[in-house]
Amino acid sequence: MEQGVGASKREKVLQGIPVSRGIGIAPVHVVARGFSAPEVYPIDDIKAEQARFSAALEKTKKQLIELQERIKAIAGEDDGRIFEAHQMMLEDRAIVDAVNHAIEKRRQNAEFALYAVAQHYLEAMRRVPDPYLRERTADIEDVCQRVLRNFSHGEHRTGAPEDQHILVAYDLSPSDTAAMNRRHIVGFATEIGSVNSHTAILARSLGIPAIVGLEGAVLDLRTLTPAIIDGYSGKLILNPTDETLARYRDLRTEKERVRHELEAQRDDEAVTTDGRKITLSANIELVDELPYVKNSGARGVGLYRTEFLLLKGEQMPGEEQQAEIYANLAKALAPEPLIIRTLDSGGDKLPVEPPSEPEPNPFLGWRGIRVSLDRPAMFKEQLRAILRASAHGKVAVMFPLVSGIREVRQARALLRECMEELAVEGVPFDDQLETGVMIEVPSAAVIADLIAPEVDFFSIGTNDLIQYTVAVDRVNHHVASLYRPTHPAVIRLIKQTIDAGSAHGVWTGVCGEMAGDIRLTPLLLGLGVEELSVGPHQVPRVRRAIRALSYAECAAMADEAVKNPVSLDILELSTDLARKYYPELLD
Repeated sequence: MEQGVGASKREKVLQGIPVSRGIGIAPVHVVARGFSAPEVYPIDDIKAEQARFSAALEKTKKQLIELQERIKAIAGEDDGRIFEAHQMMLEDRAIVDAVNHAIEKRRQNAEFALYAVAQHYLEAMRRVPDPYLRERTADIEDVCQRVLRNFSHGEHRTGAPEDQHILVAYDLSPSDTAAMNRRHIVGFATEIGSVNSHTAILARSLGIPAIVGLEGAVLDLRTLTPAIIDGYSGKLILNPTDETLARYRDLRTEKERVRHELEAQRDDEAVTTDGRKITLSANIELVDELPYVKNSGARGVGLYRTEFLLLKGEQMPGEEQQAEIYANLAKALAPEPLIIRTLDSGGDKLPVEPPSEPEPNPFLGWRGIRVSLDRPAMFKEQLRAILRASAHGKVAVMFPLVSGIREVRQARALLRECMEELAVEGVPFDDQLETGVMIEVPSAAVIADLIAPEVDFFSIGTNDLIQYTVAVDRVNHHVASLYRPTHPAVIRLIKQTIDAGSAHGVWTGVCGEMAGDIRLTPLLLGLGVEELSVGPHQVPRVRRAIRALSYAECAAMADEAVKNPVSLDILELSTDLARKYYPELLD
């Protein structure tokens, strides 16, 4: 096989699950769990770098001896021996020789060579069956971090490389993803995760190519290996040949051409060929995404996930800070609408406060509207902030994870209380503020006809609705194949919700992942959805899909789909129309 560029190894393809479209070409940067990576940079003087490593080892050894003496004095001889094991690690020839060899071979700084060697050992030890050996990983981490702190000048700079790279990790949290530097990270791959995890959703919103389910990647990969990440097919190609590189560069150019073409149509209305207009808006998590919303041509924000405000601190910001954030968004989007979802923490999302004890099943636990109703003071701060922002633009409020009518009435009662307070205080707000609920629990869909008189709109959160309807944890890759958006029960619940809303003059939108899947656009339109809210990067494709479809044809197909008992058949019915009218958009 032809040799890859910049490497002597053969091309190798790892197959994962694609979760965010796009192509990235760059060396990989592997991140081991719980162990922060130092900066990597080239060096000229190998001997000097190896000397720095030796000096850092010596300094660490002295510190450990001092620690040992202090612990002996306080807790006795036995406890002090803990640090003997740590000192032995510093003298382990296998580790020391491996680091010196890495400095010489890769001509990189000693900190990074140590990190690369350590993370290899750590990942290997985490996978051994012996629990005692697995627990020793904490000791290795501790020693290595001490050594890193003891490099010259007593400090080291941490963080990802400043060159472009593909990040490979065992797992990434939503906050890891949100904090990514998009100038340097051209894609990421993780060993675990699922298509519908919050991390994957965020990757799609940010337009970062991403793959999950690459089992063994952290253990088997080496930092700086040349690679291509294919977020369309879920491939991570290592040491690509010149031929493969050329093919992917051409593919990337072609995808960019289509993207520019779609973006040029940003001012076109999302209307079907027979005149049915669909409101096409964007989902956002971060204020930084506002330029993407504007560039996409979305008609406002259909879902602002306020739980991401938790990224910047341990608790929700206070009323003043929230009011400023919401008002700035409302002003920037005006006259287009901003739908603010109240705090939706818990499950696979960020917690609003540290749990006193682990929940046995977080997805069925303290999350969504339940948290807000249990913390009325915090909830009222958010509602007051949303109301204050409504004086600056077209703002609506939406309550998440509603399972029954009592929660809707409790939330609305608190909203009215906030309105009365602001009126007394003379603070301006929109007293006609639209109120909606997320339909993402089967019980809410079943009683949609009872909820409809209480609200102005429904927004179907398909990720949770599917999860709860088919009883599949969407972040559990063991059962991922059972998570089926076109399960007949899901389709019937969506249809039931839309019909119930329509009967009471309540419009229904979809803001879950189904809304951005253009294979399902014909089905959702045919079922009667009036609004679709998707990640900003998905807006141009969905708009093109809507403009290519006939509502009458979609409705006839949806009537057939609702009667069909097989999920794959329903998917095929919708995909057939997608292939017929916009084959160029399908991957």
